[in-house]
Amino acid sequence: MRELLLDAEGFCTRAQVHENLARTFDFSADYAYTLDALYDQLCACPPTRLTLRHAELLVDTLGAYGEFLLRVIAGAASENGDLLLNFE
Repeated sequence: MRELLLDAEGFCTRAQVHENLARTFDFSADYAYTLDALYDQLCACPPTRLTLRHAELLVDTLGAYGEFLLRVIAGAASENGDLLLNFE
């Protein structure tokens, strides 16, 4: 199982979040930087433990989009038993 860390501290834009997710998960170059694309990628990812630090900052900085983003990640983890999610 691969262990990944995503620290949301310093993310100011949607693009920064998606760029970091794409880099962290090594998504393909055609990743669309949307919540739908993120969900699809996470549901198909191999066994992975994702630790998300400072998740609350996503909501503080991105508002409703940050809330939707966290729901998408949690929903994908619920759908894909190989994706384990930890919050720090």
